[in-house]
Amino acid sequence: MLVFAPLVNHGTSDYCRYSLQYKYMFDTKPYEEKFNLTVIHFEDELKKVRTGRAHPSQLDAIKVEVYGAMSPLNQVASISAPEPQLLQVTPFDPSNIQAICASIRADQAMGFNPSDDGRTIRIPVPPLTEERRKLLVKQASEKVEEARIGLRNIRQDALKDAKRKKDAKEMSEDDAKRIEKTIDAALASMNSKLDEIFREKEKEILKV
Repeated sequence: MLVFAPLVNHGTSDYCRYSLQYKYMFDTKPYEEKFNLTVIHFEDELKKVRTGRAHPSQLDAIKVEVYGAMSPLNQVASISAPEPQLLQVTPFDPSNIQAICASIRADQAMGFNPSDDGRTIRIPVPPLTEERRKLLVKQASEKVEEARIGLRNIRQDALKDAKRKKDAKEMSEDDAKRIEKTIDAALASMNSKLDEIFREKEKEILKV
């Protein structure tokens, strides 16, 4: 969103100088984009919190070293969930199967133990205990708070930028207030998204 200071000629040279002095555009879009990227990162982090049912997205964070470079697993293999408690990974190139298995085992947060037949990797997804479910919900809630802190920091940066412009006589007090309202509205929207995403993840974790 672009916030402009008004430029109105009241017929006095002093006001014209004042108006020209405040002919300034403040673009809140970069900060709103940072808000959005924070929420996207939060969603990606929640994907790493596994549930008791198999879902291909549980392996989204896995990266594999193939052909001398690190690549996301879904770029070197197809991933499916043929059964509620089973993930299946089929490498596009069977020669990468051991590297893929090693990368999956290395992700201790997931705790998966894959096996393979030389062409296909099978990953049992054990059901969660009630204690484990509660722990995972707690981990997810901690990630919510981390995201909220990130959003608040972005808000502070935006308002500091607006204050610097105001103090430098590059924008008016009214414009600074409008910018704050715009940023706060965007922040409220992003916090609502965090809540919505967390509630869905919590429901997914607790579902037996």
